[in-house]
Amino acid sequence: MFVIQETTIADEEDSEDSSGGVDVDKSNGGNNNFKPAHLEILEHVKINNEPETPKSTIKAMLLKDSKDKKLQFNRKQLKKVEEQLKQVFIEFHWKLRQLKRYSFMNLLALSKVMKKYDKITLRGASKSYLRAVDNSYIGSSDEISTILERVEATFVKHFCNSNRRKGMKSLRPTAKKGKHKTTFLLGYFAGCTTALLVALILVINARKLVIKEGSTQYMENIFPLYSLFAYIILHMLMYAVNIYFWRCYRVNYPFIFGFKQGTELGYREVFLLGAGLTLLSLAGVLANLDMEMEPGTQKYQTVTELVPLGLVTLVLAIAFCPFNIIYRSGRFFFIKSIWRCICAPFYKVTLIDFFLADQLTSQVQAFRSLEFYICYYVWGDFRKRHNSCRQSAVYNSFYFIVAVLPYWSRLLQCLRRWVEEKDVSQVYNGLKYLLTIIAVLMRTGFDLEKGTSWRAVAIISSAIAAIMSTYWDIVKDWGLLQRHSKNPWLRDKLLISHTSVYFIAMVLDVILRLAWLQSVVNFHVTFLHRTALTTIVACLEILRRGMWNFFRLENEHLNNVGKFRAFKSVPLPFSYYDEDSSKDE
Repeated sequence: MFVIQETTIADEEDSEDSSGGVDVDKSNGGNNNFKPAHLEILEHVKINNEPETPKSTIKAMLLKDSKDKKLQFNRKQLKKVEEQLKQVFIEFHWKLRQLKRYSFMNLLALSKVMKKYDKITLRGASKSYLRAVDNSYIGSSDEISTILERVEATFVKHFCNSNRRKGMKSLRPTAKKGKHKTTFLLGYFAGCTTALLVALILVINARKLVIKEGSTQYMENIFPLYSLFAYIILHMLMYAVNIYFWRCYRVNYPFIFGFKQGTELGYREVFLLGAGLTLLSLAGVLANLDMEMEPGTQKYQTVTELVPLGLVTLVLAIAFCPFNIIYRSGRFFFIKSIWRCICAPFYKVTLIDFFLADQLTSQVQAFRSLEFYICYYVWGDFRKRHNSCRQSAVYNSFYFIVAVLPYWSRLLQCLRRWVEEKDVSQVYNGLKYLLTIIAVLMRTGFDLEKGTSWRAVAIISSAIAAIMSTYWDIVKDWGLLQRHSKNPWLRDKLLISHTSVYFIAMVLDVILRLAWLQSVVNFHVTFLHRTALTTIVACLEILRRGMWNFFRLENEHLNNVGKFRAFKSVPLPFSYYDEDSSKDE
């Protein structure tokens, strides 16, 4: 868990006392005799309207702030302020409980140390020491308990309509428990997936579909449609593995990512979603695995040819489903994060934003598969498994654009952080993504046009981008290759005891970074179609990203606490200005 600075707690305590608008009578236990603030205080309150959306950001850039001090509050602003204040109380209450737990653990540790001391020395000194500690401030003060009672009483009265059970459920959320239903469904889906996979292999071997004439047509038209699900499923499985190892090594990933407490998905839930999507995908593959057209119409069955489109529609419908089913909080958190990546640089960049944008850079082939879906089902003749997408200038233009978009979003995020944080390293990080954009454009141009000149430019640009990206992965993101570290060529703090794991990871990162060579050298494997080879290379990049995720978050958890996220800050949604005092000054 990240270190929570005590100064932050003290500052929030002061702000709580000065901005709560509630005066508590300490003589009555801190729970009764609330005195509501006078309405005149609203004349000195200004709601902080910081740029948080693309619209507000553009407005703040183009329009000057009005100097009119006349205050106007609408219902939407007051609702937003209420939600922010509620979050402030919840975080403040949590930090007070952490401080109280810290005090208790220190007292308990001291008592155990003294008992051990008495057992070894037989001096009987523990009673005197513990009596002194009990009479000291840390042992006798009940200030934290009093503040906790005040916060609970204020929160219950003003945010929960005096419903204490509802208020305490928000202030003290219970730990998320694993459900037997999740484990059962995971095992059931995994078993069905294994059965379908075995059936798929048997069907291909029994019908000898690999050597039939229609296999080439299938690989060029149907296989790219299902490869989209392969990319998504593999990334989900890698994320589930990451969660498992983060929990094993006690990396506080819910706090780092900013998940709402109790809503984060565990590795079982992610595995369950991946297994369910795998089951649907394999069933779809078996549904339209036919290699021969109907003799009369020279067409394939329309229903089976629409199965991939139906699967995509189903996945999108579940993702945007407003009902509280299939982990709605997690789905909406993911959609909001995706939206913030799309709208870069108009949102303030948080860790989850650039972390997710990095994931999208490893899904370039998935975006191209989505483009192929549109071309195949809108302009292609899907009943005959025929398309002319590669001959379309519009398709080829978007073939460039969709490959660049994830890197472009990441570049804009780096520029936004450079402007706000004045961190020069963000300029170099943005330069890395700019070089990658150039390399992707050159490789795509070579893939479409071919030619010696395109090949030379693609190799040079890709080599430069790969060298800089590899250096940034290992040295900056992972924090390794430190010459003066107590762990030679690693870093001072490590979670994994076996240091060989880090060296293996560095070597694998370098090797997997060179997967782009396949697109410019044109490796030929006799038993693999070109589309299948492209899919394998894309999957290798996803595997590399999954490995990168673990060490990136490990480095964030151990070493970047003071640099980026030392504590969770929840600012107050308003400011108070006293005109009389400002005039006196």
